[in-house]
Amino acid sequence: MTRIEDYFDAWSEFYDAELAARDPDDVGFYRERASAVDGPVLELGCGTGRITLELLADGVDAYGIDVSAEMLATLRETAAERGLDPSVRQADQADFAFDREFALVIGPADVFLYNLTIAEQTAALENVRDALASGGEFVFSYFTPDLDTICEHYGTETTVEFDYDGTTYTAASRLVLEDEVERIVRAERAVRDENGETVVEADSVFKLLPKREMELLLQRAGFDDYEVYGDFDDGELTADSFDMVWVARCD
Repeated sequence: MTRIEDYFDAWSEFYDAELAARDPDDVGFYRERASAVDGPVLELGCGTGRITLELLADGVDAYGIDVSAEMLATLRETAAERGLDPSVRQADQADFAFDREFALVIGPADVFLYNLTIAEQTAALENVRDALASGGEFVFSYFTPDLDTICEHYGTETTVEFDYDGTTYTAASRLVLEDEVERIVRAERAVRDENGETVVEADSVFKLLPKREMELLLQRAGFDDYEVYGDFDDGELTADSFDMVWVARCD
């Protein structure tokens, strides 16, 4: 099975440019949550610093972990250009520990879905619980596993164009339900240049995670106080919601 760190290492050069073309709407949400707490903030899967660096620029005492050395190298390079001093380390969300407590832990951009087994999911949640100060919050988000989308679009290639270093590239994605019993999805991804030549090709795997299953995982890890929303404006979770946004607390 594809190692997730290999996927993000391969994708690191184009990650920011491609994601910007998809126009995610979560950065402002996480900045507001981080600015509202009194204490340090930890980001799981901080990647190239899309959110962590914004928190640092806002004056937040922000930390980050990521499995990809290449993504972290990009983060540090961008931070140096912006005059920021990030506290980040290479670590897996299912295997990390800090010698400090955090008022807030965040998990943007589907990062929790890369925990494929119950053991990994539980370990990640227990690590977050142990990292949180009393009354701290774990705020995380991932896409809703919509059955209509799975039936209509999985197996079909989708593309988005983006500009990088003066050149227009095309990012192509194809999602395949690799294990129907365990609901494991393989994302087959490639970047092609203006001549149609493939310059990067990498696969990742993640787990579809319905609401009820996530609730059980939270309860198992000791997060009995939580809410889930259907967008980044605290809207109700409905059948039409693209995102699930979770806010979980521990004593």
